Amino acid sequence: MPSTTHPTSMAAMAAGAAGALWACSAFVPSSSSLRGASATSRSTMSSVTPSSSSSLEQPSGVSGALLAPGVVAAAAAALLNGRRGRVSETCKAVVCKAFENEMGATMPMKYFDPLGMSKDGDAEVFRRRRCAEIKNGRVAMWACMGYIVPQYIRWPGYCSPSMDIKFSDVPNGIAALNKVPAEGWAQIGIFIAFLELFPGRQEKDAIPGDLPGFGKLGVPIFARKCDVEGSRRSLEAEINNGRLAMIAITGMVAQNMYFGTTDPKMWLPGAAFEGELGVQAPVGFWDPLGLAADGDVDNFKRRRAVELKHGRICMLACVGYIIPEYFRWPGFLSPAQGIKFADVPHGIAAVSKVPLEGWLQIGLFIGHYEGQFFRQDPKRAPGDFENYGFLGVGKNFIFNFDPIEFPDAEVKNKKLAAEIANGRLAMIALSAMVFQNGTVGTTGPAMWLPSS
Repeated sequence: MPSTTHPTSMAAMAAGAAGALWACSAFVPSSSSLRGASATSRSTMSSVTPSSSSSLEQPSGVSGALLAPGVVAAAAAALLNGRRGRVSETCKAVVCKAFENEMGATMPMKYFDPLGMSKDGDAEVFRRRRCAEIKNGRVAMWACMGYIVPQYIRWPGYCSPSMDIKFSDVPNGIAALNKVPAEGWAQIGIFIAFLELFPGRQEKDAIPGDLPGFGKLGVPIFARKCDVEGSRRSLEAEINNGRLAMIAITGMVAQNMYFGTTDPKMWLPGAAFEGELGVQAPVGFWDPLGLAADGDVDNFKRRRAVELKHGRICMLACVGYIIPEYFRWPGFLSPAQGIKFADVPHGIAAVSKVPLEGWLQIGLFIGHYEGQFFRQDPKRAPGDFENYGFLGVGKNFIFNFDPIEFPDAEVKNKKLAAEIANGRLAMIALSAMVFQNGTVGTTGPAMWLPSS
């Protein structure tokens, strides 16, 4: 005999399930508090609410539930079993799209979150991270200037009259840490705390980075309410410049720590090979470790040949990460072991799947190329192999066509510079792909395509 509390409990279960599903589908992060939330993202995140709420309406009174416990129970079961998949998929799609239209989702990476830190769609956490990103970016931009300006300008007078320390006596970079007296560090700490608590505090009703005493760009002249859409370009430029500055100050500190250099050699190009190919915007001739400072032409040519070869391999490797997601060779990789090409996983996981004989074939193939086809003739330019041309494409036992040639020297130099730049980008891209594959395990289109 059913319990007397059964109808009520079933009604409560149905109401609870309906409320939970409605709340899930109607979840909308507070995008108005995020920096530059667009109408597109707001409409995308809220588009689930009407259909979900209307389809989950319940009887208005408890009496209705008491009169028809069977109907309520059936509705609860239908809700949980029939709509759970569709609503959860919709919620998942909403969460994935939650922040891809926010400020900072710019080319070439657009919305870049390889570790999935924002995949839960928590607007408050995203806002806190954006505030931290903007603040750290502003500090890093000032820090980069702080490395450069003291090389040309120093304040007159004394940093510490009682200890007879002049500003000109304080070294630049990390060496200044043990030269500034404790009282000086105390003043710096109090000054930073004052900024954090008063003019530099983040107010809840302002977009991230729009501070009461500094305004939208962290400069007092902008200390007025920010027009988000009207200032979108400058706000995104600040975020991108801050990201670049964080990388730059990391490089400056590392170079200063390991090599002790803080002079203009850190940010200005040298003169040994600044007219060579590959010296192009935005960094020009970039040799922060001074590897080419001795002006040795043979060493430079050897490094350039290695750079070109690695760049070409990495360009092919990046393509090799992408193509297997859409195409696999038919048939068997190893008939003896019954391993098909379709059975080999993608990315790093393939290392343990390919049999030893397969790795031996790969090693012999590479060795044949290195010893026969890709030998560097000292009389030819780096990367320019006989029968292959300057782009590494030409006659071999697989293909049989003449190498690509460009009679116009200006066009040829442009193509060569483009190959070097693309190879450098591919080396960075492949490093990121392997790192993401090794730490997060993803190898699918989410690795190279922005979230949809």
